[in-house]
Amino acid sequence: MTLKNFYITLLAIATIAPSCRKFVEVDQPNQRLFRYTADFQRLLSDKSVFERTASLPMLSADDINLDANASLQNLFNSGTDSIYIWGASYYTTDQSDATWDQLYNTVYVCNQVIENVLGSEGGTDAQKNSTQAEAKVQRAYTYLTLVNLYARPYNAATASTDPGLPLLLKPDLFVNLERASVQAVYDQVIKDLTEALPALPAQPSNNIHAAKAAAHATLARTYLYMQRFAEAAEQAGLALDYRNTVLDLNVYATGTAFPRRLDNPEVILARQVTMPGNFNLPLSDELLGKFQTNDLRYELYMRPGNTFQPAFTGRGSWRARLFGGDNVTTGITVPEVMLTQAEGLARTGQSGPAMNLVNALRQKRFRPADYMELTATDANAALRIVLDERRRELFGTGLRWYDQRRLSLEPALAETETRVFKGNTYTLVPGNRYVYPIPPKNIDLNPELTQNQR
Repeated sequence: MTLKNFYITLLAIATIAPSCRKFVEVDQPNQRLFRYTADFQRLLSDKSVFERTASLPMLSADDINLDANASLQNLFNSGTDSIYIWGASYYTTDQSDATWDQLYNTVYVCNQVIENVLGSEGGTDAQKNSTQAEAKVQRAYTYLTLVNLYARPYNAATASTDPGLPLLLKPDLFVNLERASVQAVYDQVIKDLTEALPALPAQPSNNIHAAKAAAHATLARTYLYMQRFAEAAEQAGLALDYRNTVLDLNVYATGTAFPRRLDNPEVILARQVTMPGNFNLPLSDELLGKFQTNDLRYELYMRPGNTFQPAFTGRGSWRARLFGGDNVTTGITVPEVMLTQAEGLARTGQSGPAMNLVNALRQKRFRPADYMELTATDANAALRIVLDERRRELFGTGLRWYDQRRLSLEPALAETETRVFKGNTYTLVPGNRYVYPIPPKNIDLNPELTQNQR
């Protein structure tokens, strides 16, 4: 089998793999052997590997719209314009997909830790097991992101035959890269998370690292995307047992600085993204219509377009500037988990508990004089309220794209999106354009990879 040019970096493979010691029995000059438990723990602290995540959903999601800003449209290059208009292809065979490369590099580092840490030196069994467990959570989170970009939305009727992803579980470059099914990827995500839970600490050292709340919260997101709503609600509740702080925006409306990303008590598992192309984009009228203007998220999480450079008509997300220049803070947060639990409850007929969660969150998003409790007449009304609250709470992070994908499978909730770009009209309907193309460069290098239908 031929060598696969698949990962963006290899982290000095020959020095990491324990098998190298069959050939070199002494430390070599200028080489760092990953031998000790602490070495693998340090790998999991590498922000360049574990904090970066997909930024493309910020362009494809319906949070933004440039119809009224023709000058901004000219800033798009040949990659970002295709993503914005949900094009048939994004990249050419000589272009790399940074998201694919980054996420599979994260998988590779996780595999190194999972494969080798139990045989490392200098750590207790508990430390080794905890480190391996954390790597399993990070791998599960990464595969959940990948499968929700490059494969079809989970559909129980077709998931066992829908093409998923190359499912790489060992740090081996000489492997077959045929795509496992969507079902196989989800099964592996659940397996990693459930196996990891017993060895995880109750609380992390900081929110880059995964502890019990992160595992339960990732399971909650997984089950939500699988439409297993009762299990999503259950896992969300378990996550909130460990982490449940919500920032009171009344504190920050007075000018108090927001906490830095790694100190933010709302963040359960930290990720950050930068706006593709390093420019800011106007929020869609559809999204803005979901807000009351006295909502503190409207006031603090966004700004008028003339605040940005270049300026534009409308309002734009200010989230990248809130946390000390930490880019856009995303990942898994307490508010997302609360809304996942609320959706799971609403979907299973428990409208009262669902609305209690929504209102508990909203109390921290309005000044006391402006706050009004929301009510629902039945579970369907509660579900609509929860979905609107997800839009308000999670906008500008890219997470909306994943909701669009899963809701596209439900005729009552699916939406059609239209964008006018450089004089042409583009429409997104439920179907194949909710699936990103596999990078053509990787298919050229690895012919067993197959392209998504677009």
